[in-house]
Amino acid sequence: MHLSGVLFFPVTPFDGDGRVNTAALAEHLDRGLSHGPGGVFAACGTGELTSLSADEQAAVVRTAVQQTAGRVPVVAGAGGPLGTALTHARQAAEAGADGLLLLPPYLAQGTREGLRDYVSAVAAAGLPVILYQRGPLVLEPAQAVELARLPGVVGLKDGLGDIDRMQRIVLAVRAALGEEFTFFNGLPTAELTQPAYRAVGVSLYSSAAFCFVPEVASAFQRALEDGPARDPELVRRLLAEFYAPLVELRSAVPGYAVSLVKAAVRARGLAAGPVRPPLVEPTAAHLGELERITAAGLAAVRASGTAPGVPGAPAPEAGR
Repeated sequence: MHLSGVLFFPVTPFDGDGRVNTAALAEHLDRGLSHGPGGVFAACGTGELTSLSADEQAAVVRTAVQQTAGRVPVVAGAGGPLGTALTHARQAAEAGADGLLLLPPYLAQGTREGLRDYVSAVAAAGLPVILYQRGPLVLEPAQAVELARLPGVVGLKDGLGDIDRMQRIVLAVRAALGEEFTFFNGLPTAELTQPAYRAVGVSLYSSAAFCFVPEVASAFQRALEDGPARDPELVRRLLAEFYAPLVELRSAVPGYAVSLVKAAVRARGLAAGPVRPPLVEPTAAHLGELERITAAGLAAVRASGTAPGVPGAPAPEAGR
């Protein structure tokens, strides 16, 4: 499983009766895929995995596999109690997913050996596993190496933001296993910290912004990477005018890392529905600020002359 470019973490749309809206999800995926992401992570954090039943997770993953049609890898969210995580893993394999993003088990705080056994059991279900370091899962370099050596474990997504720890983990795992193990920055608005992660050898990152402004997310990724499209001034402007204000707004209310993204997807014309409890919808004032931030990001990309994604792809206006 090879991942590259912008990693797309779609939201999970719900209909008026609160059910997963697979038709809206298919449209959401098609819109994103037209901008060339390097992978689709279905039913993960932005996709509200923790609010989905096992059957709903399976429906989301099946839809993602069908819509991508092999164009990019599809990684399915999995986690929670071991029995639930194993069901997620089995159903994702049956749906044709390429791998799993394994969220840490919550509440049950086991030992280092217990976590190793949990990860090993899920990896034994058959799909390659990317671990998600966040919340209660905080690894020391030696433990990261131990987990990375488990059969089937292929990567680590970091949601902590501890650059010192991450540098030591990267160095330890690379020394033990070489360059094939995958690392990526998985903070809620990863672009804001990606220049720092690049400096410690982590070039991949997840992009929640890609859900609602793929033009901005794609332009930022191209401008940041080494190559003919590298544009430090566009990176600086987007960090200052779009990503930093978005992080400030996201920090205003717990759960806004998902709620704001879903609201912005709705604002750009997709029937994504509300978030599920315990997440809450943004206030009217925060929605207004979100619209202003979205417009600023789009304006920065247009002013730069950067093509918004794949040539010929539609670029819907903010607030549609």
